[in-house]
Amino acid sequence: MDDSAAQRMLLTAALKSWGYHVRQASGGMQALELCRSEPVDLVLSDWMMPGMSGVEFCRAFRQLNHENYGYFILLTSKSDKTAVACGLDAGADDFLSKPVNPAELRARIRAGERILHMERELTRKNRLVSDTLARLQTVYDSLDHDLVQARALQQSLLRENHRRFGTASVSLLLHPSGHVGGDLVGFFQIDARRIGLYAFDVSGHGVTSALLSARLAGLFPAAAPAQNLALSHCANGVVRPRDPAEVAARINRVLLDEIRTDHYCTLAYAEADLGSGRLRLVQAGHPHPLVQRADGRVERLGSGGLPLGLLADAQHDGFECQLAPGDRLILMSDGIEECPDPDGSELGEARLHALLYRLRDYRGEAFSGALVKALAAHSGTSDFPDDVSCCILERDPPAD
Repeated sequence: MDDSAAQRMLLTAALKSWGYHVRQASGGMQALELCRSEPVDLVLSDWMMPGMSGVEFCRAFRQLNHENYGYFILLTSKSDKTAVACGLDAGADDFLSKPVNPAELRARIRAGERILHMERELTRKNRLVSDTLARLQTVYDSLDHDLVQARALQQSLLRENHRRFGTASVSLLLHPSGHVGGDLVGFFQIDARRIGLYAFDVSGHGVTSALLSARLAGLFPAAAPAQNLALSHCANGVVRPRDPAEVAARINRVLLDEIRTDHYCTLAYAEADLGSGRLRLVQAGHPHPLVQRADGRVERLGSGGLPLGLLADAQHDGFECQLAPGDRLILMSDGIEECPDPDGSELGEARLHALLYRLRDYRGEAFSGALVKALAAHSGTSDFPDDVSCCILERDPPAD
């Protein structure tokens, strides 16, 4: 853009000889109309013009809604720093002294082309990144929706969070660290006097662990005793519970021979006689079962044992315990004792026992709810880093 027709003709001839497509304008308003009607890669504008100066035109040009950047070169005889700063502030990219030297003009245009090429390439890559992020967001939203549904399905495996059995009750707590987790707890009725209780913790987190925990829960179907791995069926139709150590051995074989996964699991399983309070248990790598006596004291049961799904010849020893009226049995995951505070310090055995002592008067679902609140107070958040689960059997206190 230049108000001198001769100057425009000279520049146009030079630019066309270098292979550029050129449009001319004699003033700022005409130049703006051209820039609005078609995309412009590079502008050569004189500084001093009647009506609208080159600096004013540059400001107006920068306000146009262009998809791509336009390189702006001001032609001027001004050389003081204040004028240069004014031009830069208006949006100019380069300056060229008048009279114009063709070699210098071509060099500055090529410099502008390099900048425009980088800008176009950056825009293309940014667009590609934006499109990819949009597609990923769509996939993430779909996965998130599926995981929300998966969490609901996993929670549905706990058909009941609480059930009364005469003078005893069972409460279940399942709090995954993410949408879904590898912990699962449950119970089933063996006969009129006895029930089975279990707590699994599958290695890892996420969908694979959750699927495996659901598969393992299918080994103890409460509604289909004939398919329950913990029960044996005699020829006369009598159902008998298997020894807890045999239950652990059978699950170990299922993991190694049928499921064949890289994951393993820990297990705490208990058979409870609700009339006498006699417990038969097995521990396979799971945290120690706890018995909290009626006076609040906490006792740790078991000796550890190997997790299931690692060794075909792993041996697990069963053990027994007596649950008196007012006592409770707690089968809990390691997410409880290892729950960290904001500084990363785990709750630990001593503080867990002290916490349970403080909650000694809570019963049933009130106890499991108070336990979660206490863990959240310790951690500073209810978004625990590991799954939190437990299965709780309580015998009612003796009547006064």
